Amino acid sequence: MLRKIVVGNWKMNPRSPQEAEKLFANIAKKVSHIKKTEIVICSPFLYLSVLSKALAGKGKIKKQIFLGAQNVFWGDVGPYTGEVSGEMLYNIGARYIILGHSERRTLGETGDDINKKIKSALLAGLRPILCVGESVRDESHGYFNLVKTQLEECLVGVSKNLISKIIVAYEPVWALSSTANRRDATPENSREMAVFIRKILSDKFGSEASNMRIIYGGSASEKDAADFLKNGGVDGLLPGRASLDAKKFSEIISITENSF
Repeated sequence: MLRKIVVGNWKMNPRSPQEAEKLFANIAKKVSHIKKTEIVICSPFLYLSVLSKALAGKGKIKKQIFLGAQNVFWGDVGPYTGEVSGEMLYNIGARYIILGHSERRTLGETGDDINKKIKSALLAGLRPILCVGESVRDESHGYFNLVKTQLEECLVGVSKNLISKIIVAYEPVWALSSTANRRDATPENSREMAVFIRKILSDKFGSEASNMRIIYGGSASEKDAADFLKNGGVDGLLPGRASLDAKKFSEIISITENSF
């Protein structure tokens, strides 16, 4: 059985390092009983150093909580104004990296960009969380081809030996809280796509793909976490808004812990 994982995407929140440290401390306190579930907090770049220092003083909980970032540049150190490299992120405590999020794709990020970032992140020792998902579910089922194209473009040239380090997050854009006229996705929607993703990965990477985790990221909450974990065909969750509430986020983590 693959280890369950819950990844909190803080996006561009909270407003200050002090608030970030307080939120992190509240989460760490509430999940101190967790033993089997991997917990990742993906914060804005500038809070990682603060959170890394806070994590250093958490004792045994350090084995369960990891830090992550929400973007990375594909190049090494050099003349790249405004960019942050994977090595820099690793050196200040990040171990995971969210890549290909729909909000980044909306800003113009392409499959080729994401592919280069995945390779750079792996080189730096980071574990990429690759987001894929459709904007709409058309009656002709074209969304399957869209997700297939996203996977193929983003994973081209990635070694079979490294593929197990990558987590795929299914993120139906139409279910995100930031999407206008959003609607809830169901565990059945998730399971259908999880099966499809596993088939694509298996065809491309063979037996090594069986070690890859697939998680659900369409505005997962404490209300539907158990259902998605039981019936959605996934190995974990990627909450966004819910991860900014220590009580809700810890509930999602506890639900995941009890789903083993």
